Amino acid sequence: MSDSPVARRGSLLQTMRAVAWSFFGVRRSKDYAEDVSKLNPVHVVIAGLVGAALFIAALVLLVRWVIGSGVAA
Repeated sequence: MSDSPVARRGSLLQTMRAVAWSFFGVRRSKDYAEDVSKLNPVHVVIAGLVGAALFIAALVLLVRWVIGSGVAA
């Protein structure tokens, strides 16, 4: 079996879980090694971009809510 990105068959749930743990910065070396061997790098990049976009959107909504509620005034 080849180690090309196309040949790797990590599930979407595994990819999202790995990206979520990476956002927190806590990952065991055993789990990291498993991710490297199983996950498709293209899927990891896409999941990272989606996660970053969701994080930014949540921050924008939180700031708008705080400003709109008058708590920040």
